Amino acid sequence: MLTSGELARLVSEDAVTGVTSNPTIFAGAITGSDDYDDQLGEMARRGADTVEIVTALMTQDIQAGCDVLRPVWERTGGGDGFVSVEVSPDVADDTEATIAEARDWVKKVDRSNLYVKVPATPAGVPAIRRLTGEGISINVTLIFSLDRYREVMDAYLTGLDEYRASGGRLDVITSVASFFVSRFDTEVDPRLEQIGTPEALELRGQTGVANARVAYGDFLDTFRGDRWTALATAGARVQRPLWASTSTKNPDYPDTKYVDALVQKDTVDTMPLETIAVVKEHGNPHPRRFGEEDIAAARSTLRSLDEVGIEYGDVVQKLEDHGVERFTASWRELVDDVDQARKSG
Repeated sequence: MLTSGELARLVSEDAVTGVTSNPTIFAGAITGSDDYDDQLGEMARRGADTVEIVTALMTQDIQAGCDVLRPVWERTGGGDGFVSVEVSPDVADDTEATIAEARDWVKKVDRSNLYVKVPATPAGVPAIRRLTGEGISINVTLIFSLDRYREVMDAYLTGLDEYRASGGRLDVITSVASFFVSRFDTEVDPRLEQIGTPEALELRGQTGVANARVAYGDFLDTFRGDRWTALATAGARVQRPLWASTSTKNPDYPDTKYVDALVQKDTVDTMPLETIAVVKEHGNPHPRRFGEEDIAAARSTLRSLDEVGIEYGDVVQKLEDHGVERFTASWRELVDDVDQARKSG
C-alpha cells in the first residue's frame, strides 16, 4: 500500500484520515508476502537479531505511513492524520515495561503524528496516565468494558493535569479510546441462542452497538463536566471514542451495520479495507446520528442482558482476555516466522 501509492489514494479519494497497525496486521504483511524479503535478508546478513529485524521493518512502515498522512495532520491542526503502532502484547500486564516501550517507539519513529497503542488492561491504565503526563499521544486499545472505559477517560484527564502542571502545552496531546464493537455481539449472540427464550433471542445483534452507544453517553458525561471545562480552557483536546472491530462477523447482519449505527460528533471509525469498500459501494451517505434517546434505549438493552441471565462483567472479561491472547499469539507468530526467515537466508 505504501510503495504502490494505494494508501495515498485512500487518503485523497476515500476520506481515510488515519491508519492503525497491530501485530496481526504486521504478521500478515511481513510473513504473508515477499515484500519484505530484501530488507529482512540484508539485516540478517548484518547479524541483526530477530526482534531487531521485526522492529526495524515496523518502524520503516510506520514512518512512511506518518509521512503520507502528514498533510492531513497539518490540515486538521493536529487533530487527524495519525498512524498507530502498538506496544508488544507481551507487556500488557506490566506497567513499567509498557511505558518504556511506548517511549522507545516515540523515539524510533520520530513523527509528530504518531499514536502509541496501549491496551486498556489493569496495568495499561496507569501507563496511559503517565504517558499522557509526558505529552505522548495514546491510542487506548482493547476496550470492551464500560467501567474500564471510565478508568481510561480518568487516566487521560489526570495525565493532562500532570502535563499542564509540568508546564506542557495541552494542545499538542491528542488521544483516542478504541472501543471494540462487533466482537461484543460475537461473544454474546451464542450465549443468547443457548438460553433460547424469545426475550434472549430478541437481543441478538443488538448488544455490540448498544455497548458502544452507552460508552458514547459516558464520553459526553465526562467531556461536558467542570473538570474537563478547565482543561479545555487551557487548550486540551477531547479523547475521542474510536469504534474498532467494525467489520460484520455474522453474515446474517448488514455489512455496514457497525458503521451506519455509530455516527456521532467527535468519533472515529476504523474500518478494514473490505468494510471501506462496502461502505463506499452501498453504505448510507447520510446516516442518522444517534442521539440521547438512542443512548437511553442502549442502556435498557444492556440491562436486558442481565435480565435474561447473561453477566455483563463475564462477557467483557472474556473479550479482554481473548483480545490480549490474540495479539500475543500474532506477535509470537510474527517473531517466529521472521526468525525462521533470518536463519534460512
